[in-house]
Amino acid sequence: MFCDDMLLRTADLMSAIHDHPFNVALGDGTLDRDRFAFYIVQDGRYLEAFSKALATASARATHPADAAFFAQSAHTALAAERLLHAGYVEQLGADAAGIATSPTCLAYASFLQATALAAPYPVLAAAVLPCFWIYQDVGTALLQRTGDVPDHPYRQWIDTYSDPGFAASVDRAKAIADRLAATAGQATTEAMAEAYCTAAAYEWMFWDSAWRRETWPTTRWLAR
Repeated sequence: MFCDDMLLRTADLMSAIHDHPFNVALGDGTLDRDRFAFYIVQDGRYLEAFSKALATASARATHPADAAFFAQSAHTALAAERLLHAGYVEQLGADAAGIATSPTCLAYASFLQATALAAPYPVLAAAVLPCFWIYQDVGTALLQRTGDVPDHPYRQWIDTYSDPGFAASVDRAKAIADRLAATAGQATTEAMAEAYCTAAAYEWMFWDSAWRRETWPTTRWLAR
C-alpha cells in the first residue's frame, strides 16, 4: 500500500519532527510566545494555499465522494482551522502585519500550488496528504504526553489535531491516496512518492523555520 510505503520512507523524518525542539517545547508548554506567534501567523498564510490545492483536488477528483471530501477539507482549512489561528493571534497580541511571510512558508505554498496546477490528480492527492497525516500524528502524540496537564497554554492546538473527527479525515485522505496509487502506473506512483516525501520534508522545515523565526537575507525588497 502507498501509505505503508510512505510511512517506511519517512520514518527518520517523522522521528526528527517529533524530536524537534519546537514540538518538544510545544508539548511541554514551554514554547515561548514569540515563536508560537511566528508559527501561527505563517501557518495561517500557508492554509490559504493549502485550501486552494484542496479545492483543485476536488475539481479534478474522479470520484464524487472524493470531490466532496476535498471540497469540505478546503472549507475547513479556511474556516475552522483559521478560527483557531485567529484566536491565538489575538490571544498572543501578535502583529501579523509586521511578520513577513517566511521563505519556507512561501516555498511550501508555492510547491502545493505548482503541484495543483501542473501535476496529475494522484500526485496532488499525495502532496496534500502530509499536512493531514503528520499533524494528526504530532497532535495525537502530544495529547498522550499532555493529557493530564492542567491549563496547558497550547491545549486548543493539541486538541484540534488529536480530535477523532480530524483523524477520520486523515484516514479518508490516506484511503484516497492508496486507491489512486493502486491503479496508477509506475511513473505516477513514483511521482506520488516524490510529492509526498517533499511535502513531508516541508513540514519539518516549517516547524524548524518557526523555531528559528526564519527571515529573508534582507527584508527591504519585500512588500508588506
